[in-house]
Amino acid sequence: MNTPSCGTPANLTITPRDLKLNRHASSPRWWHGGDPVATAFFNALSASFPQGETFFIESVRRYRDRGDARLQEQIEAFIRQEAAHTREHVAFNKLIKNAGYDTTAMDAETRRRLDIARSRHPLAQLAITVALEHFTAIMAHDLLTDKNPLPGAPPELLRLWQWHAIEEVEHKAVAYDTFLAVTRDLSPMKRWALRCHVMLLISAQFWYSNFERMADFFRQDGINTPRTWWRVLTYLWFKPGMMRRIFRPWLSFFRPRFHPWDHDDGELVREFEQRLKLDPSSAG
Repeated sequence: MNTPSCGTPANLTITPRDLKLNRHASSPRWWHGGDPVATAFFNALSASFPQGETFFIESVRRYRDRGDARLQEQIEAFIRQEAAHTREHVAFNKLIKNAGYDTTAMDAETRRRLDIARSRHPLAQLAITVALEHFTAIMAHDLLTDKNPLPGAPPELLRLWQWHAIEEVEHKAVAYDTFLAVTRDLSPMKRWALRCHVMLLISAQFWYSNFERMADFFRQDGINTPRTWWRVLTYLWFKPGMMRRIFRPWLSFFRPRFHPWDHDDGELVREFEQRLKLDPSSAG
């Protein structure tokens, strides 16, 4: 039996934290500092989160008995964190709708894509989750280390995104470690080829789907034009340049001995937990 090593810190504790958006709050249509491009980017991400995170929970929970006791505890904490993210992004998405956007078509398209994913083998579903969890983790790290995150956003919305980012970073290896446990009988080459193949496919689909949702928002704003998409290119690659900054962390996934905790973000999580004064959640 070939059991791969696990790089998750031995002292890591995954802690569900309680945060709730004001359900009666309102926000400007272009809540991200009056910038329709930045607003559309984050709105497009959030529009996919409730359904996407439900899929993550399903794909990891299916294999929770395949890990040791420590991994099983981490899976339970992962599920609680993702369930809370789903709950709060449902609330955030209501703010999007209250601002005048219709997300019906993008919700249906997300559902269609996830129904296709659910038709795949359970191991493929887990590999999809591994790939998307890597995306969320490196984007979360980028948000937390940005010197001027979400400029002009209402403080409550910035707090939501930073809280979500903390927990994505903290549980960034749960799906991956579950994948290692499930594929322990595969050769290292087969395991590497499987996760890399899925990552290439998911990377293309991730950006295509997010751009598709952004285009929907732009159409509703009457600005789905080449000029707007030039601004998207500038926003993502130059200033602030999230795609440029996450490119190397994304590329690291393809190393044969990659593990999400190759870069230790423990201190970053602790810093923001104290800064945001987040309390452990008592929710089950």
